Amino acid sequence: MNALPLPTVRLKNAWRSTHPWIFQRLVDKPAQRPKPGSIVDVEGVDGAWIGRGFYNGHSRIALRILETNPDVAVDAAWFARRIGEAVRLRREVLGLDAVSDAWRVVHSEGDGLSGLVVDRYGDLLVVEFFSAGMFRHREWIYDALRAQFPGCRFYSFADEHVQKQESFDFRGTEAVPPAVIVEHGIRFRADPAGAHKTGFFADQRENREWLSHRVAGARVLDLCCNTGGFGVYAAVRGAAEVTGIDIDEAVLDIARGNARLNDARVRFVQADVFPWLRDAAAAGQRYDVVVLDPAKMTRDREQVIPALKKYLDMNKLALGVVAPGGLFATFSCTGLVSEEQFLDMLRRAAFYAGRSVQVLRVSGAGPDHPFMADVPESRYLKAVFCRVLD
Repeated sequence: MNALPLPTVRLKNAWRSTHPWIFQRLVDKPAQRPKPGSIVDVEGVDGAWIGRGFYNGHSRIALRILETNPDVAVDAAWFARRIGEAVRLRREVLGLDAVSDAWRVVHSEGDGLSGLVVDRYGDLLVVEFFSAGMFRHREWIYDALRAQFPGCRFYSFADEHVQKQESFDFRGTEAVPPAVIVEHGIRFRADPAGAHKTGFFADQRENREWLSHRVAGARVLDLCCNTGGFGVYAAVRGAAEVTGIDIDEAVLDIARGNARLNDARVRFVQADVFPWLRDAAAAGQRYDVVVLDPAKMTRDREQVIPALKKYLDMNKLALGVVAPGGLFATFSCTGLVSEEQFLDMLRRAAFYAGRSVQVLRVSGAGPDHPFMADVPESRYLKAVFCRVLD
């Protein structure tokens, strides 16, 4: 047990959920409020012990339950055990070291570490804080990670909106040199200090691999290509022609470097996909394989309908340039958009585009992005692979 008694926070109402989040409206604010991110004991309205975790009186998520065994302290040893379990899942159960040296080490609630995400890129560990509690106890986290990855480098950060919501200040660590990683035999540069916040989208690893075995001799279009993942895979796996489109010139510079790392021929174009697709359709351009992987559309529940409208417009235009019988892979990383909503959007996009779409496969992020059955919030990526019949 802890050497000193922990502060106790009591709930206002009965609590029978196994979800680790308890919202502010359900919490009776203590007279002496612990600092944001402090470890506390949580009691029910009847005084019965519920769990142990982080308290943040400034956050909408007032409590993040980490431990439900009253005999287990949440301390440095607890973090070492929990992070060790997460690493063993990736290495011993999933066997990811045989596939890549880039994978998600910790996936927040999916690994029982609410408010923490850690990605591995070779010897570089990218640590993202989503809660004041994880940030407050970051040295325990770093020590636990060093034990699993001796000699590793760290790059740590927290998005500004998270810092505001969680009431902590973190400018992030200094920029670090990028890492070159290998995934299914294909090389990429992961640069967290560059265009993409964690350096590389490891969550699409299995999706890139699956699609790349269906592109030999094909004409491939990679829309919202970011650092070139799908396009580079396609070129390496024998596509006849690959074009990548993105509006951000900075990510395209990285994408061109990734193509060079693999001696792959990919034409990258800096453009807004909406007018580019309209022009391509008007010119009669058709592609055997089209990939559409846009950035997150919203974090605001009030903006889900506008986000779905944008997905609809984008997918309708993309379907317009798929050759009859061609493949279409479409993705959403907006967690607030459900799989059901995304599939319904695709149905409507196909209707408005006048195309018949046959869904071949529905998937999500790789298995190193697990989610608990009672915490579906950790599931965010929707991946739909289709054949356009006419």
